[in-house]
Amino acid sequence: MKFPRGIKVKNGELPDSPGVYLMKNADVKIIYVGKASSLKRRVSSYFQRPQDARIAQMVSEIREIDYIQKPTAIEALILEANLIKYYFPPYNVKDKDNKSFLYLIITKEDFPKPLLIRGSDLGDDARKKYKAVFGPYTSPRSLRAALDLIRKAFPWSTCNSPESVVHSPKSGKKPRACFYYHLKLCPGVCIGAISKKEYGKIIRDLIKFFEGKKDDILKQYKKEMKSAAKEKRFEEAASFRNKIFFLEHIQDIAILKREDDDVDKIREGETSVLIFGRVEGYDISNISGTSSVASMAVFEDGAPAKAEYRKFRIKSVAGSNDVASIRETLMRRFRRKTPSNSPFVRGRNWRLPDLILIDGGKPQVNAATQVIRELELGIPVVGLAKGPTRKKDELICDPNNLVICAVCKRHKDLLVAVRDEAHRFAIKYHRKLRGEKMIGKNF
Repeated sequence: MKFPRGIKVKNGELPDSPGVYLMKNADVKIIYVGKASSLKRRVSSYFQRPQDARIAQMVSEIREIDYIQKPTAIEALILEANLIKYYFPPYNVKDKDNKSFLYLIITKEDFPKPLLIRGSDLGDDARKKYKAVFGPYTSPRSLRAALDLIRKAFPWSTCNSPESVVHSPKSGKKPRACFYYHLKLCPGVCIGAISKKEYGKIIRDLIKFFEGKKDDILKQYKKEMKSAAKEKRFEEAASFRNKIFFLEHIQDIAILKREDDDVDKIREGETSVLIFGRVEGYDISNISGTSSVASMAVFEDGAPAKAEYRKFRIKSVAGSNDVASIRETLMRRFRRKTPSNSPFVRGRNWRLPDLILIDGGKPQVNAATQVIRELELGIPVVGLAKGPTRKKDELICDPNNLVICAVCKRHKDLLVAVRDEAHRFAIKYHRKLRGEKMIGKNF
């Protein structure tokens, strides 16, 4: 793209890669800092479509565009926050008191935890009150998605240690591991599986990562991996190897992709939340109508939210009838609902999704749509028809809602991932039930 005359662009062009861009005025002062999964598309968008009054004013002041490339969207997200904190550009500031921004804090305790808080709750003594403070972050959704992803490399805990929990000596029960321990996202603070010193190292590495020191972490991990292998501590060496591979191959494009896609079309901002909000995928699994089950896989911010997965044993449908099974599943699922804007899932209540994806064709999608209409929920329903060989990925959506159809087509790869995860989860549950029946017959 050719930029308006009078605007200087670093190296004469923008790369189609993740990074941070810096808008400068005639006095070479930074007036805005932004992040993108594609610098070229994101920055070009400011000059290609109408903007609101505030952004239009900023664009009129731009005389120079600088940028810093980063290998991943997460690192662009972190760098953006650090640069905003350093320069405090006028067009990044929503409120003069900076209370609308989100901050990441690391608590000060024996087993520190990362928490997200608003600027209004930060307090003037934040640097003394917390172990570390990062931000401001302009996109809460992107930050939460980033945290969910990097927890695989730095598994922190949100649990209390066994010492802090009062147990009845008469019960003789040992503390139970939390759900995230089984997903390898918690190192086992809840069951005393990790010392304060070992846990402290994880938190120090997490802090380094948010300081933008990924290369330092990789260098240290490679050194420790070689040392562990040399001393024949092979399990520890393998753990470092896996972390190194993850950090060098982070697949995080969804973290910023929603924001980049928002600038492609004016109405995209109204509909992209369907894809990068909460998506629930449903699949039915049975063999000749026996041990029929349904699965609910959940993606949030473009990534699996495995703690939200649910499974259903079909009760009212005899034989192989996917259409009736879908209807039963959704009727049972939506008895347990809370408003879609609720940040928590408590008890038997589950948050409403932004989009429902059915693993099936028109009959299954029509059945799901009928349930949603009967319950007056107003949630969009789409389907992916896989065909007999599972090689077909035909998108089934309401032809009367062209905007939703267009968004789903642009993000079909993400919907396929949701569909495949629902299928995998359903098959796993079906095999478990079938195995239990076989054991019952043999005994």
